[in-house]
Amino acid sequence: MRILHTMLRVGNLDRSIAFYTEVLGMKLLRRNDYPDGKFTLAFVGYQDEKEGAVLELTYNWGVEEYDLGLGYGHVAIEVDNASQACELVKQKGGNVIREAGPMKHGTTVIAFVSDPDGYKIEFIQKKS
Repeated sequence: MRILHTMLRVGNLDRSIAFYTEVLGMKLLRRNDYPDGKFTLAFVGYQDEKEGAVLELTYNWGVEEYDLGLGYGHVAIEVDNASQACELVKQKGGNVIREAGPMKHGTTVIAFVSDPDGYKIEFIQKKS
């Protein structure tokens, strides 16, 4: 068994694809419309779906906003340098919600950004 993807419901698919591809550097792997179901699925990631887990962005036609709920945590992305990753996000118009620094009660350097729908993405700096 392996993890295939994590699904996020988004309110504006083009805006979300732009964030994940242009701001976070993922690739749009595939996008399919389902007119009978009135939804579109787009899959984004850093590598092919056969090689690793990806994000499924689900757009239900006509739904512009979701309550994120209390159960969702975040998507984690490994980065070489969390401070530099935050600066790149800011330069591209993204939202940094926690600057890079050691995690509470630990030494791992982390940071958090949010996507256009408010989903949190954690940057975890590679250990040297």
